Amino acid sequence: QVQLMESGGGLVQPGGSLTLSCAASGSIFSINTMRWYRQCPGKERELVAGIDSRDSTNYADSVKGRFTISRDSAKNTVYLQMKSLKPEDTAVYYCNADLVPGHLRTGLFRYWGQGTQVTVSS
Repeated sequence: QVQLMESGGGLVQPGGSLTLSCAASGSIFSINTMRWYRQCPGKERELVAGIDSRDSTNYADSVKGRFTISRDSAKNTVYLQMKSLKPEDTAVYYCNADLVPGHLRTGLFRYWGQGTQVTVSS
């Protein structure tokens, strides 16, 4: 069974930095794209950043220049480095991954983590 587990959330002051991690574990044949989403209270979940298997990245306009997504394929882990944080970055951050389960070795399936809270406040 595949699981995604986020870590690194917490409380940070405006202008501060935080790095989130998301590790995929279980029976995994390969991982294609990994992404970070966030959901603010009362709003829909939105894409923050994504990175594919060739390390091509994309970002939401609201985080460009402040957030950096990266991955360690050997560890099946994706990171989100967040700098110059603003109160409006406060949200639950979720990772997802499009991957091929080890027991199937074919087909892409999307898995989600349980989320980690990021609060930007003084």
